[in-house]
Amino acid sequence: MNEEEKVDKEEKTEAEQPAEEIKEEPAKPEKDEKDKKKSKKEKPEEKKEEPQKPTPEQELAGANDRYLRLMAEYDNFRKRSQKEKESLYGDIKANTVKEFLPVYDNLERALAAETADEAYRKGVEMIMTQFSKTLEKLGVTEIKSLGEKFDPNLHNAVMHVDDEEKGENEIVEVFQKGFMLGDKVIRFAMVKVAN
Repeated sequence: MNEEEKVDKEEKTEAEQPAEEIKEEPAKPEKDEKDKKKSKKEKPEEKKEEPQKPTPEQELAGANDRYLRLMAEYDNFRKRSQKEKESLYGDIKANTVKEFLPVYDNLERALAAETADEAYRKGVEMIMTQFSKTLEKLGVTEIKSLGEKFDPNLHNAVMHVDDEEKGENEIVEVFQKGFMLGDKVIRFAMVKVAN
């Protein structure tokens, strides 16, 4: 048994030796890497120089530049806000007027209808006059159509007629008046076009 024990111990020591060698080899590169890291850390410290402080003139120029940029940005914001506000007001006004245009159309039809009651007719005329003046105060204008050349930006052609007496693309009849608010068309004029 003694011999067997000796053989077992020898085998164990031989098996342990390569494992120890393997353990030792990686340990050496770790030390080398640590040394390299230390040397790298030392090098930047050597290269580091104290950052130069800007001169008072440079600081003043930088502050002035930032101030001018901030003022320009604020001015642009103010102009953009004003333009958006005006645009929103114009759109709301145009949409409101558009909702009242059917009332205008009905008042025109009432005036065109014949009636025996003169007081009734006079009352409708007064309402129509007041309504027209209110539209004018709001800046709403009627689109001139009858006898004019057809313009697709202002007119909506719903009928076409051949007439030798009329010019080409001339409007011969208006079915529904069109209106504008400034340069914006609120409602296109529905027209009949010749040729």
